[in-house]
Amino acid sequence: MPFDPKTHQYPYPLFTDDHYLPIKKNDHRVFDKNYPFVDKSRWFLFKQFLVRVLLYLIVFPMTRIKLGLKVKGKKNLKKYKDVINNGVVSVANHVHLFDYLAIMSVIKPVKPYILVWAPNVRGENKTLVRLVGGIPIPDSDMSATLSYLNHINNLLNNHGWLHVYSEGSMWEYYMPIRPFKKGAAYIACLNNKPIMPFGFSYRPAGFIRRKIFKQPAVFTITVGKPLFPNNELPKHVKEEDLTIRSHQAVCSLAGIDPKENPYPPLFNKSRRVDYYD
Repeated sequence: MPFDPKTHQYPYPLFTDDHYLPIKKNDHRVFDKNYPFVDKSRWFLFKQFLVRVLLYLIVFPMTRIKLGLKVKGKKNLKKYKDVINNGVVSVANHVHLFDYLAIMSVIKPVKPYILVWAPNVRGENKTLVRLVGGIPIPDSDMSATLSYLNHINNLLNNHGWLHVYSEGSMWEYYMPIRPFKKGAAYIACLNNKPIMPFGFSYRPAGFIRRKIFKQPAVFTITVGKPLFPNNELPKHVKEEDLTIRSHQAVCSLAGIDPKENPYPPLFNKSRRVDYYD
């Protein structure tokens, strides 16, 4: 088994997809059918370009230092380049505020988009979330959902990269892989695109990180191999099959035997397992 921080530093919620970090602001914006979920306006793309410069020069190096990041399996990005360049959905365990930045730094120069909890695009960090590719999941009506899916389908079918945190929320320094929702597999199957799994695992933090910065562990990210939808299966079975395989892949990439992971692969109003006790 990999190193487990087993920290009691964070208030992990009862349900495995719940959030515990407070959103301090709310601008009450509505994500309706007219919202630019994937904004291709010139002004927005220009701002994204400026942010990319800052990411390359400052943020990516600082992220690697902050996380103590090591990268494994990066050769898979080159080996499966043709597949990835045709459009891909990626998944990973969500274990740190900066873990998406870590993924961005590993896959650069690809410019990924990421599905995000709607309150994050109404809150205090809304501008930055959007500029690093955040696409809010609409919570208003069916017409908004259809528009959102249309934007995502166009993104993937124009060779884009979409990242999805299938656990549904961030739990910092949590080792078990929580159950996956089917959204990533639904999108991948809808567009006949593969899922690219990533797994974050932990290493013991050094003395300075532990004692001064109160950091329970440092991180390793491992890049997996693409998982393709099984088109011989019926639609609902195909989505479930791809969700299960992607969950198993993330477990393995994080150094966990899927059979020993305390959670099942599929989310079903799943509750936290108090395996730390």
